[in-house]
Amino acid sequence: MPDTKEQELAQIREKLKGLLVSHLSLEGVDPKNIKDDEVLFGEGLGLDSLDAVEIVVLLQRNWGLEVRDMNQGKKIFYSVDTLARYIQENVKK
Repeated sequence: MPDTKEQELAQIREKLKGLLVSHLSLEGVDPKNIKDDEVLFGEGLGLDSLDAVEIVVLLQRNWGLEVRDMNQGKKIFYSVDTLARYIQENVKK
């Protein structure tokens, strides 16, 4: 039996990458080229604090999730993988 949790996680990662590229003005970035574990801010993908606000909006619009604690947000927003795992664990099914 295939691991459906892993499949679900892969689908969330794929959707996230597309949303990040389309909503964060990442011109010339192909969503397929973003690594799951690539750091999103600073040296990695190069996102900034305004992008963090936009990610909060994306989480709310697409999954109904809110991140109120910015210390927790730093861990959640570390990479596509950490974001996807947060979504998977917190979306009501």
